[in-house]
This record gives sequence, structure tokens and C-alpha cells, in this order.
Amino acid sequence: MLKRTLFFTTPSRLSTKDKQLVIESKEDGAIHKVPIEDIGYTVFENQQISFSIPLIQELMANNVAVIFCDAGHMPNSMLLNLDGHHLQNELFRFQIDASEPLKKNLWKQTIEAKIRNQAALLHKLGKNGNLLKPFYSNVKSGDPDNREGVAARIYWAEMYGPDFTRDRYGSWPNNLLNYAYIVLRAAVARALTGSGLLPTFGLFHHNRYNAFCLADDIMEPYRPFADEMIFTLFQEGDQELTTEVKTKILKILANDIYFENTTRPLMVGLSQTTASLARCFTGEQKKMVYPQLK
Repeated sequence: MLKRTLFFTTPSRLSTKDKQLVIESKEDGAIHKVPIEDIGYTVFENQQISFSIPLIQELMANNVAVIFCDAGHMPNSMLLNLDGHHLQNELFRFQIDASEPLKKNLWKQTIEAKIRNQAALLHKLGKNGNLLKPFYSNVKSGDPDNREGVAARIYWAEMYGPDFTRDRYGSWPNNLLNYAYIVLRAAVARALTGSGLLPTFGLFHHNRYNAFCLADDIMEPYRPFADEMIFTLFQEGDQELTTEVKTKILKILANDIYFENTTRPLMVGLSQTTASLARCFTGEQKKMVYPQLK
């Protein structure tokens, strides 16, 4: 089911009644209601939003990702449901006990899928995606040769020119990419918890200060879908993260993506990927399900 993303930019009071999110504007007193079961993500950007504890409990019970923004209007934290699967304890054990060879193989699959999607996006944009073929065709278990990193340098140079550097604090359109990746990361974390997995324990990423290492791993093949949207905004000349631009970026969660035999909205496709990861941890299958950019 395609879930709604709610983006709060004005002062509001939020509460719950009869399984609905009740939104009361602090500016004019207007009241709106949204069924909580229809919501997948909420983004609280305004610093004058107040909400009740029963509402947060209801949002968590429905696996809604609650994303909070800082004073600079950038997402900086989120709440996630930690009881989202009926076999959660068992799945936690399989995930924690996963062998290094298994994790390295899953990381190999992840990097292959990422670079293939990067190459497909370059082709789609009329650029030379063939430059990346040697890299996705030759990834070893665990990617010890860092094919991902080498491919990324070629990818960004081909995308935006040789002078562009992908950097968190870099020049435009890095600001747009940062926002898109934060949204994507939150969506992946939500899908992981919904599949009964811990977002903390990664396949490759293992920073001791990072609570979402697995989300950072699994989002890699999905990044090119965000890159495509940001390239469009780049061409349109959108340089600032205005409310309008942020709203456009949030729509990526509802964009269609393609699997081998099906088409799914991105937020639904993420659940297919994370469910396949859970089955890999339990030994039910060996291959993860990742989308193909077309």
C-alpha cells in the first residue's frame, strides 16, 4: 500500500483521536484530520510544532517514520518503531549472528546493483554509462578493491563535469543531494524495522557513532533514483532548499521503480528489498532483491 508523506512547515498542534492524526493550525485554528494508517512518513520542519505522547505511540504502532528537522530546517533525527515484525527477536538473532562471508557477499551484491544503476542513469541522461561497466562486472566479495569508490569518482565527473566534487559541505547541487539522501535514509530505516531488522548492524558500514549503518548500506543502490530527481532540479536551476523544492524531493518516495517482473513505488520497493535481506539472514535465499533503474 502506498503511504502518505506529511510535511509540516507551519506552527501546529498535533494529536490523535479515533485512529486519526488531528492537525490544528496555531495560526488560524483550522483543523484537519488524516487516518494514521494511511501515513508512512511525517517530517516536522517548523520549530513551533507540538504533539501529544498518545499520537507518537499511535504513529509508532503503525510504523510511521517521524523525522525531525533542526533550526536550519534540515532533517537531523527520527523516531522508528522497534516492534514492527512478529518474528523480530528471531530475526535479530539471525542478523547479529550473520557470518562475515555472508555479509561480504551481500555487500558485493549491493555494490554491483548500485554501480549498474549509476551506469543506467548516465545512459538515461545521454552520458557515457559504459565507463562504469568494468566496475559492476568485476566486484569481488566485500569489494576489497573499492570498486564503489572508483566508480563514484567517474560517475560524478560524468554527471556534473570534472570540477564537481561530491561533498556534504560542497557547492550546489550538494545541498539538494544531501536532503534527498536524508529522506532516502529515513525511508530505508523504516523499511528495515518493518522487516524485523536492526538498522544499526551494517554489512559494510560500521561507524561506532552511526545508529543506521545497515540503512546506509541498503540505500546504496537506491541513490541513483534520488540522483535522477536532483539532476532534474539542477537543470531547472533550483539552488535553494525552499519548501517547494523539499516537497518535490519528498515525492521520490512515491516514484515508480522497476524490479525484474514488477513495478512498485519506491517506498514499497524498499520493503521488498529489506524483506529479501531478512530471508538472506535466515538462509531462505542467497540473493537480495534490488531495483533496476530504467
